[in-house]
Amino acid sequence: MSALVGTGTLLRFALRRDRVTTPVWIAVNALMVLSMPGTLRSLYGTAAERADLVSQLQTNASFRALIGPLHDTSLGGLTAWRVGVYAGLLAAVTSLLVVVRHTRDEEETGRAELVASGAVGRRAALTAALLAAAVANGVLALIVTAGLAGQGAAGALSLGLGVAATGMVFATTAAIAAQLTESARLARGLTAAVLGAAFVLRAAGDSATAGGTSQAFGTGGGSSPWTWVSPLGWLENLRPFAAERWWVLLLFTAAVLAQAAVAYVLAGRRDLGMSFFPTRPGPAAGRLGSAAALAWRLQRGGVLGWSLGFFLAGVVYGGLTQGAADLVGDNENARRIFERMGGRNGLTDAFLASMIGTLGLLAALYVVASVLRLNSEETSGRAEPLLACPVSRLRWAAGHLTIAFAGSALIMLLAGAGFAVGYGRQVGPVLGACLVQLPAVWVIGGFAVLLYGLAPGLCAPASWGVAVAVLLIGWVGPALNAPQLVLDLSPFGHLPKLPGGGMEWGPVALLLGLAAALTAAGLTGLRRRDLTA
Repeated sequence: MSALVGTGTLLRFALRRDRVTTPVWIAVNALMVLSMPGTLRSLYGTAAERADLVSQLQTNASFRALIGPLHDTSLGGLTAWRVGVYAGLLAAVTSLLVVVRHTRDEEETGRAELVASGAVGRRAALTAALLAAAVANGVLALIVTAGLAGQGAAGALSLGLGVAATGMVFATTAAIAAQLTESARLARGLTAAVLGAAFVLRAAGDSATAGGTSQAFGTGGGSSPWTWVSPLGWLENLRPFAAERWWVLLLFTAAVLAQAAVAYVLAGRRDLGMSFFPTRPGPAAGRLGSAAALAWRLQRGGVLGWSLGFFLAGVVYGGLTQGAADLVGDNENARRIFERMGGRNGLTDAFLASMIGTLGLLAALYVVASVLRLNSEETSGRAEPLLACPVSRLRWAAGHLTIAFAGSALIMLLAGAGFAVGYGRQVGPVLGACLVQLPAVWVIGGFAVLLYGLAPGLCAPASWGVAVAVLLIGWVGPALNAPQLVLDLSPFGHLPKLPGGGMEWGPVALLLGLAAALTAAGLTGLRRRDLTA
């Protein structure tokens, strides 16, 4: 029997399972890219404003590290500069989630063994997962290319292909991680670590590059060797809308083919459900003598990873604060966007508030992922043996929810500490601004608990959908000048704009009460329903 028998059937099944989540990720990414030309036209509509931007990027290494170098001042070139790297990041995240879900997740839950008992080839599941990621990235490339074609067909095509190719590089990275690890959580974490390293290498290379623009503007613009080590750096060096370097696509192609070959070789040399780095068994007593201790053992890797990421993000954003006023300069449109995100109490305070608000939106993703660990423990069958012991459902759930809610407080505190290191001023107000994000974060977490308690079959897609929608409203809404009614749909829209603004305890108390009510309702539902078979 061929090793690829059944690939088509498994691919159709994967696309059916992802018919909600993957289109949402694609839509968010495409909207982020396609909304930029209109926003940038209002921000840098004149030659003088674009010349000032070029001048600022030449001397501001921090912003080059965060966003990248500017290769062309056309509207398409500005779009590729502003969102190209982040579109590649989002495509990579989508791809790794798709591949791990249809490979290691299936083996961990036992469904892969059931499927393998039929007429299915040994490498059919891996091939179907990679093809599902390819379909997602292909659709994204088509949308980006069609949406930006008015700015230049060649540039739109190169940006669309570059973003999709970045996604496929990390899809094959996830395929390797799925063979090496025995846990889907570890596979996702390992791939995410590689993605984080790629971003750091790209940022280090861009910050070290002399000048912030290409040689077309007379400032050098040669890429650092560190940039060429990172696939995100390849995306930059493809140079959409700026004398495209089509040969860079060969680097993506070589990386995808090489990593896919490694994944196929590894898949053929291990037993189903096994891995090359098996999970080390832990003690059954001692530190794991309680449900809370087990929850910490299961989630400590995620907490530590998010904590480190938020601290480093705080350091980076804090370092950018000093140059924020210089970069915006006299551009009233840019000033209004920052003020809409962060309040109207001075540009520096508005920049701090907007960056802290962005981290709060990302903290909502953490709390959703942590709460949904309850669902994964239940559906995998690991919760049932634990609850057969003298451990109540509420006590079991409380351990994971403590990690979720207290962990979100920890990562926001560490973000504040990072701002203190990077900025070095207003330490108390900045810490307070970080903590005031927590009521909105906990509302999103409480909604996830509610869905888990009442509708466990829908909790994962619905919770992620709400979290992504809130992220989209908070991130893109102000730039698109969305109506206040739309911004108010997010709990983050009701928080006081700190630092700089006045503290408003009423909305904070209401959000805390709503989070508590949602959590209580979800736990009540968990007590009364049957566990998932």
